[in-house]
Amino acid sequence: VYAVVVSHEPTGDLSPAAVSYTSGFYQIPVIGISSREAAFSDKNIHVSFLRTVPPYYHQADVWLEILSHFGYTKVIIIHSSDTDGRAVLGRFQTTSQTNYDDIDVRATVESIVEFEPKLDSFSSYLMDMKTAQSRVYLLYASQEDAYVIFRDAAIHNMTEYGHIWIVTEQALSANNTPTGIIGLKLNNAENETDHIKDAIYILASAIKEMTVNETITEAPKDCDDSGVIWESGKRLFGYLKTRNIRGETGQVAFDDNGDRMYAEYDVINVHENHSFVKVGSFHYDSEKRKMRLKINDSSITWPGNTGKKPEGIMIPTHLKVLTIEEKPFVYARKLLDDEIDCADDEVVCPHFNITNGNEQEYCCKGYCIDLLKALAQRINFTYDLALSPDGQFGHYQLKNHTTGIGTTVKKEWNGLIGELVAERADLIVAPLTINPERAEFIEFSKPFKYQGITILEKKPSRSSTLVSFLQPFSNTLWILVMVSVHVVALVLYLLDRFSPFGRFKLSTTDGTEEDALNLSSAIWFAWGVLLNSGIGEGTPRSFSARVLGMVWAGFAMIIVASYTANLAAFLVLERPKTKLTGINDARLRNTMENLTCATVKGSSVDMYFRRQVELSNIKLMAFIWDSSRLEYEASKDCELVTAGELFGRSGYGVGLQKGSPWTDAVTLAILDFHESGFMESLDKEWIFHGNVQQCEQFEKTPNTLGLKNMAGVFILVGAGIVGGIGLIIIEVVYKKHQIKKQKKMEIARHAADKWRGTIEKRKTLRASLAMQRQYNVGLNSVSKSVQSQNAEKSRYPILPPLPRTPERAWPKDKEYIVNRKNNSSGAGKPPPRYMPTYATDVSHLIV
Repeated sequence: VYAVVVSHEPTGDLSPAAVSYTSGFYQIPVIGISSREAAFSDKNIHVSFLRTVPPYYHQADVWLEILSHFGYTKVIIIHSSDTDGRAVLGRFQTTSQTNYDDIDVRATVESIVEFEPKLDSFSSYLMDMKTAQSRVYLLYASQEDAYVIFRDAAIHNMTEYGHIWIVTEQALSANNTPTGIIGLKLNNAENETDHIKDAIYILASAIKEMTVNETITEAPKDCDDSGVIWESGKRLFGYLKTRNIRGETGQVAFDDNGDRMYAEYDVINVHENHSFVKVGSFHYDSEKRKMRLKINDSSITWPGNTGKKPEGIMIPTHLKVLTIEEKPFVYARKLLDDEIDCADDEVVCPHFNITNGNEQEYCCKGYCIDLLKALAQRINFTYDLALSPDGQFGHYQLKNHTTGIGTTVKKEWNGLIGELVAERADLIVAPLTINPERAEFIEFSKPFKYQGITILEKKPSRSSTLVSFLQPFSNTLWILVMVSVHVVALVLYLLDRFSPFGRFKLSTTDGTEEDALNLSSAIWFAWGVLLNSGIGEGTPRSFSARVLGMVWAGFAMIIVASYTANLAAFLVLERPKTKLTGINDARLRNTMENLTCATVKGSSVDMYFRRQVELSNIKLMAFIWDSSRLEYEASKDCELVTAGELFGRSGYGVGLQKGSPWTDAVTLAILDFHESGFMESLDKEWIFHGNVQQCEQFEKTPNTLGLKNMAGVFILVGAGIVGGIGLIIIEVVYKKHQIKKQKKMEIARHAADKWRGTIEKRKTLRASLAMQRQYNVGLNSVSKSVQSQNAEKSRYPILPPLPRTPERAWPKDKEYIVNRKNNSSGAGKPPPRYMPTYATDVSHLIV
């Protein structure tokens, strides 16, 4: 026996399970053409079983396509507690998570109703279903149980308009299916001939391919040898699972469990008089190679015998709203013992403590409370307000669950989001940040306030140091100014030195001389112009130097004006800088830095930073959180400031359950509030409190300058005084040294003059004596002398006198000569001819 094709009646006690067990023991492939129970998908039991018909639980795939087509996102699943019923639920949930990535269109199960087969009454289940929001019911039940369910549903008016029933093949065959129900029917389900043809064709195709690739050993002939396993049968089963052909019953292929894939269904709608009408199909698209759903919406009759598609959900008008105490959005105060009710601007918001179970009355007011009142009035709903049970926004964390088998660990939401996910609340009106982690489990309205993440830190005190007066200019600029002063002074000196119109030793008409512009005078002139002080003497004389002096004066005016303006800004209106540049500052992520920061546990910032850095619990230097709440804190205390630009811009939204019917209404109302300016008025009233203008005035108010601000200037004056005293001491010491040196020079000069005078006297005395002797000799021989003189005159002509030259080269000789001239001219007499100091040249008298 190489393979077995097996079938059985839909009703009766016969089952192909015995054939599957026996053949599976020898690895002989079995192809079922009518078996649709979920048990045959278990390959641990039915190891070699395939089937050309899909199991019943595969109808969950068609359910999802129908829900997607009509846009229903919240459903109630009703199923029997047998294997097939649980398989339908598992298939629905698995396929929904795997194939429908878009959260907005993914169908979620609001409630699961599981019942025991062979029902007597279903009324108690229906009463619980009425409390749910969803009005879309997915039913898997046998024909007998479906009859009971439809009967009781009609009694409770749950088959009328507004309720949608989508059922499987077995439930559709009940005798009392109400009008408007949508069901499924498998194509060629009862055509055994076509299924046998497809089974034989699949076997022939697999055996043909197998004979080409390998040798098929002999198959078992009887059951005597129970220890022999047919290895070729195991490989033949693998070839059968890879078949993908177009057969008599459509596209035939198998999944890993050997179940039929690409099975085609008709979508059936029950009309009046219990008539079944085909309104669509779920068929295989050969071009795209996948299944497609096609439904004619206009031909559908909905419950209540109407053509209008129901919404699929009941919109409750009384909602349970959760919030959390978070200033300035929600202020909560405990109701005092002598108080009966809250104030007019407050709303009762009981706080439920999970640990002791005591409910305490609180009164809430604030930004979000005013928003909640406006929403309730705009979209017409009533509400009960309560505070968060655990005082947290919500964090996705691991939680231990104890069951009869043992302890399991599962990730769950806590806080506000946990209450919403568990459907214990309808709305969250709180400063709830919209982020992808939360949006995967709940829905958000459009943001009612846009904000981001920022840092709050204490405003640094205005820095005043001893050199605060130097802050208006950078170090580079100060150096350039100093260099410019001396460069300009040097150029002024050179221009006045080499200019023909300069005053470098320029003689005057009266015989006096004017001092030149030396380098020290040029430096004094440059500093005097820059500091706007008196210049005095030493100004340039040449035109070129004066032009440079005017340019330097303009430069000095600009520098002094700029310095004065910036000095006022730095010392009076200086805004201190924050320590951190923003949320992207590297010090926030470097644990080695001596910087500590914190945020609120379970908040969106906490989620972000847990992926970035380990938070510390020691003394804080910065607090990271949502910008709106930190701006509120900064507006209350002008000593606090927010640092850097906003990071991760997002918004606060109203949280709702997945598929909530209030989502669109809340979003439209919030958009209207933004356009009308209502949200802006809430910002001014609750967040800023009008304190922003006060802090701005505080920032703009000039500080009174004190000794701390100007201490450096006084120190500079003191240094100048000390420097002046030091310089005068140096000058006095130097002058004394110079006087001592001058006295020594005077003594030396006097001694030299005396010695020189003595020598001159001796010279003149000798000359006078020699002349006297010659004169005496001349008197005795006059005649001879006259003749000899005439002869001598002719023989020796008289030489002209030598020019007078200065006879002294000592200092101050020049003044001495000038004084002697003046004295002689005043007396009106020429100096004596034979004064010792000015002896005449007597060389011509010497023989």
